Amino acid sequence: MFQWTEKSPAALQAGGVIGPDERLPWGQSTVMGVQHLIAMFGATVLAPLLMGFDPNVAVLMSGIGTLIFFVMTGGKVPSYLGSSFAFIGVVIAASGYVGPGSNPNIGVALGGIVACGLLYFIIGAIVHVGGTGWIERFMPPVVTGSVVAVIGLHLAYIPIKNMSPTAFDAWMQAITFVSVALVAVFTRGMVQRLLILMGLIVASVIYAVLTNGLGLGQPVDLSGVANAAWIGMPNFSAPVFEANAMLLIAPVAIILVAENLGHIKAVTAMTGKNLDVYMGRAFMGDGVATMVAGSAGGTGVTTYAENIGVMAATKIYSTAIFVIAALMAILLGFSPKFGAVIQAIPLAVMGGVSIVVFGLIAIAGAKIWVDNKVDFSDNKNLLVAAITLVLGTGDFTLKFGGFELGGIGTATFGAILLYALLNRTR
Repeated sequence: MFQWTEKSPAALQAGGVIGPDERLPWGQSTVMGVQHLIAMFGATVLAPLLMGFDPNVAVLMSGIGTLIFFVMTGGKVPSYLGSSFAFIGVVIAASGYVGPGSNPNIGVALGGIVACGLLYFIIGAIVHVGGTGWIERFMPPVVTGSVVAVIGLHLAYIPIKNMSPTAFDAWMQAITFVSVALVAVFTRGMVQRLLILMGLIVASVIYAVLTNGLGLGQPVDLSGVANAAWIGMPNFSAPVFEANAMLLIAPVAIILVAENLGHIKAVTAMTGKNLDVYMGRAFMGDGVATMVAGSAGGTGVTTYAENIGVMAATKIYSTAIFVIAALMAILLGFSPKFGAVIQAIPLAVMGGVSIVVFGLIAIAGAKIWVDNKVDFSDNKNLLVAAITLVLGTGDFTLKFGGFELGGIGTATFGAILLYALLNRTR
């Protein structure tokens, strides 16, 4: 069994950090696990809803996938595996899903997800044996920093465009991110480390007072919590393997490689620990987790930038908190009532929290540039970063027959290919 070295909260009070192989006392680690659960929840539930998948299955598989990743990396890489947005476009194209509700052709989409996971695992095995040198030649810090930054910027439209349907909701988003900022700056100790969770609680209380009390907006509705069962089985589905769908969805593995590489580089920059030696095992772990998820009706999974944003803010990188978050997610997958509680959090409050988290992701990408002293007086670096950021933020899309590459995909491949082109001309 993996053992963590326990550190006292005094270490945090003194401005220290908690490394991947360390942990706080279990009580505080559990609270931190709740914060990471909340950070991943919105996106992990939103992705399956957009594809017509069962959110409870997606949450359950995210927990199982995170435990698989923990085992495959020997407990050395702090990451949470949640639903990947890279699958949305190709799954909709492969299954013909028009929404809303359940996806009637979910089986063919799941077959493609399993194929993607297998390809991802094979790439990981090659990296594990041959090292990451060949990847890093194509993805130096200017590229990985750009990819990480653009993930946060690309996701910015979700809370701003989709999670504030009214003027009141927009104001509540502002109240939420200000609440998080006030907690981050003006509190100390564990309260400060729990800035996301504490800010969410404060904003939810304010929201309830303004809506349920003063009638200024959509009131908090707890009827779903009252009516939901404590324990219930998710709606599992089986994959159907069709060549067209598999060929359409499997190439997403390349995006996941770039995404995962960028995430691990970001965590390396934040922790000061070289995690490159675990890169191949991380890819394989993510690949196995994606195959398991696709075999049961879940979405493909990836290391989650949302949780990296939380780590950047808290300076707590213990893998123990991700094990706790994973176990909670598994319980959530089998508990409709707990899921109803999370889903009762006002949309605007979740949107305000998402603005903070996605912003922290973008800053994590910039930190890669700073830590690696990327020289932006070099036009090669300047243009790679500039073009990548606009491609991803503007959701630049290219179509190849039935295959659509947009947003993060075009930014990722654009950064890699543009750097290779400009570097070759030297």
